[in-house]
Amino acid sequence: MEEFLRSMKGKEVAVLGIGVSNRPLIGLLCKAGACVTACDKKTREQLGDTACQLEEMGVRLQLGEGYLENLTQEVIFRSPGIRPDLPSLEQAKARGSRLTSEMEVFFEVCPCPILAVTGSDGKTTTTTLIAEMLKAEGKRVWLGGNIGQPLLPMAGEMKAEDFAVVELSSFQLMTMNKAPHVAVITNVTPNHLDVHKDMAEYVSAKEHIFLGQGKDDLLVCNLDNDLSAAMAKKAPGRVRTFSRQEKVESGAFFENDTIYYNGTPWIKKEDIRIPGLHNVENYMAAICAVADTICPETALQVAREFAGVEHRIEFVRQVRGVKYYNDAIATSPARAIAGLHSFDQKLIVIAGGYDKKIPFDAYGEEACHHVKLLILNGATAPKLRQAVENAPSYKDCGIRIAEKATLEEAVQFAWEQAQEGDIVTLSPVCASFDAYPNFMTKGRAYKEMVLRLCE
Repeated sequence: MEEFLRSMKGKEVAVLGIGVSNRPLIGLLCKAGACVTACDKKTREQLGDTACQLEEMGVRLQLGEGYLENLTQEVIFRSPGIRPDLPSLEQAKARGSRLTSEMEVFFEVCPCPILAVTGSDGKTTTTTLIAEMLKAEGKRVWLGGNIGQPLLPMAGEMKAEDFAVVELSSFQLMTMNKAPHVAVITNVTPNHLDVHKDMAEYVSAKEHIFLGQGKDDLLVCNLDNDLSAAMAKKAPGRVRTFSRQEKVESGAFFENDTIYYNGTPWIKKEDIRIPGLHNVENYMAAICAVADTICPETALQVAREFAGVEHRIEFVRQVRGVKYYNDAIATSPARAIAGLHSFDQKLIVIAGGYDKKIPFDAYGEEACHHVKLLILNGATAPKLRQAVENAPSYKDCGIRIAEKATLEEAVQFAWEQAQEGDIVTLSPVCASFDAYPNFMTKGRAYKEMVLRLCE
């Protein structure tokens, strides 16, 4: 870390994106003596006090529509949401700029083992479970990446005996050339096709999490997911798999409502506080990742105590005998389907949002079997309705579909329609960008609406 900081002194550096996650990086670079230009599509007015605070630190601002033009800095830090092959970035590289990211540099300077998780669904819960199990074993853990805080500014505090547990998105992985000591792939299903050129590029990005591993490193893959299982065959190092459908020799499997690791029982399903078989898979993935470091009793302790991550089938409250859940993270059909399977009754579901160009056919059929009232809002409402009405089971399933202009109207309608014993869940199936900055903001807005409902 000290070597990296010394290398930044006096260098012309650009940081693309002035979001919350990049501000610690900007501060770190300024302290190291770099000449920092912060670039963002937002205007000065939209940034407000942040613009003044950055300029007081000596940062030069490049804002507005042309924020990526004429980049000549020696080093350019890319935010995950900015494609690395944009013409302006290609031109900068041709002029000699080095394109990198906060996470790429962290992988270069981190002094302790890195355990990283990616996947289309389940990666945040799996990442958190790994961290919780290691902490319960008495280890010092640094949790970050796509899950929250940037880790590079804290790398100087890390020790060789610590563990860094990192969630990585496909956008972060697109340009990664270093791999973690332990890589976990929860599953790979169509997602983010509004940003990636096609499914092949999305899969290729996910593979970057392990292709740079050494022979002693470990890859953990979901054997029940075809794309993930295929990746196991490309692993340069060791491989462990997990499955709910078959026994595995090296890894975890689920049989008789029990999770087994290498044939030994570790956790019973009844001991897992968070609902759903998809969370059984998350536990199997986490166990495979840390089985060399923790004991079965530690995993069992976490299973009994861990209440889940916000926005992931999160219980909000009970009103007039109706339970309300927040599953705002369910921004893909696969994740939303997993949520439907987490309950033993038909649900009232609030869905809809931004269109990521993902087909909804599979969700339409599952909704016919697991949903009694589907309340749609947002840009994708017509496509979701069509997917349900075109499903083979639609004619005889009895599902009702309603469309509301806003999330607040959808929550109010759910409250009016629900009867004692019903379950209402926000499960968008889509991203939130048509009305909210992200799924967290949407989930918290939903919870506030639910908390305002009258008894």
